[in-house]
Amino acid sequence: MRLKLVPSETNWNFFRFDTITLGASCLAVIASIVLFFVVGLNFGIDFRGGTTIRTDAHSAVDVAAYREALQELNLGDISITEVFDPTFDEDEHVTLINVQAQDGQESVTAETIAAIEAVLQQVDPTITFPSVESVGPTVSGELVQTAIIAVALAIGAVLVYIWLRFEWQFSLGAVAALVHDVTLTIGIFCLLQIRFDLAIIAALLTIVGYSLNDTVIVFDRVRENLRKYKKMELKDLLNVSINDTLSRTFMTSFTTLIALIALFVLGGDVIRGFVFAMIWGIIVGTYSSVFVASSLLMRLGVKRDWTKTDGGGGGTQFANIDA
Repeated sequence: MRLKLVPSETNWNFFRFDTITLGASCLAVIASIVLFFVVGLNFGIDFRGGTTIRTDAHSAVDVAAYREALQELNLGDISITEVFDPTFDEDEHVTLINVQAQDGQESVTAETIAAIEAVLQQVDPTITFPSVESVGPTVSGELVQTAIIAVALAIGAVLVYIWLRFEWQFSLGAVAALVHDVTLTIGIFCLLQIRFDLAIIAALLTIVGYSLNDTVIVFDRVRENLRKYKKMELKDLLNVSINDTLSRTFMTSFTTLIALIALFVLGGDVIRGFVFAMIWGIIVGTYSSVFVASSLLMRLGVKRDWTKTDGGGGGTQFANIDA
């Protein structure tokens, strides 16, 4: 007996309130942009600059005790990451402590590093400090530029890929969905002031791929149905296509969310921001594949009769191109 969260055959009208859903998406994008410029992101050490201190201790690491001791120094954003490696000895316990650059300073001063070492030695007298590395404002600024370029190039590559595989109307719909997902993810990070670092950039790029996968699945079925139902109105054909792929879309998103929620609850503070971005991205990515990409495709229309120069149906001159 198999578990079915979605019936095998559904006939839901996803475009009944398409004007409302598309309008709500536009308002959400605008609100995210306003939040970005008014509130701003809570950049982590990767983007603001700071210092990474590597520690080594013989006893087990107590991250909570480390954090409580460092809070007395009022150093701002501090992240503590325990490092695991199969090559370590049984009494080798390593952590990486990231401290943000202090106001008006290139990096954390030698006096501040000495104070950090002193309070940690009170927590664990066996602790040593093998290395100290600093990230200055210049390097962090370059990381910001590189991150923006990476996301922009990913979306640009998607634009070209969908254009070649399908048709330009499909391409615009897919890219609109990706921009929607990335913008809303940045907006929620501005609203909640969750730390934004390089791990979140990795999450954004992953969201781009996940959202694109959902969109391409729907668009592939649309292309098949364009050949199968040559006289059906585009709105009805899109509804049929989305209903055909609904079970697959829901089950993929649902099972991925189960794993991510487990990581969010049990994975600890280090990866919580990354996992939150992934959870949010999967939810808005699944939504945008239907209510943004498909809605925009319905409004743009696609050519169905290739004997004419234009038309209001669907198809693709690059239908045989596979990636």
